[in-house]
Amino acid sequence: MVDIATLFPNGIAHYALGGLFIGVGAAVIYLGTGIIAGASTFLESSLSYVSRLPRFNQGKYLQSRDWRVVFTLGIVGGAALYTVLFGDWWTTDVQWWRLLGGGILVGVGTRLGKGCTSGHGVCGVGSASPTSIVNVATFMAVAIGTAQLVQALGVVP
Repeated sequence: MVDIATLFPNGIAHYALGGLFIGVGAAVIYLGTGIIAGASTFLESSLSYVSRLPRFNQGKYLQSRDWRVVFTLGIVGGAALYTVLFGDWWTTDVQWWRLLGGGILVGVGTRLGKGCTSGHGVCGVGSASPTSIVNVATFMAVAIGTAQLVQALGVVP
């Protein structure tokens, strides 16, 4: 049997606190606006400021883009605040180019899955959406399979 301390050597309190903040934030946005708090949609609506593409200039995005851009900036601001408070601006051993490649793949997957883990995983599963449940199961299966493949190939950060 695996010991929890082995899986979480730094404890689980900060993960639980982060999950609580995410859940409360999603609930506040939904209760205040009736809009599901998916980060990919928030990013798309923010792109309406700089793009003339019809995809980014739909009425639903234009009507709510001001507060959505504040949300998007809050994600970046949270990372900046962490850096200021803890002085640790690089928290991983993974090379920047791998993070960039992973970010691009996540962006492609977000478009293919019609949403991201915050929209499907936090809000969609929480509201028992069959589409979101299937998408999250797919996200997890691919992530687990990829992690197992990478480990089997001996790839390290």
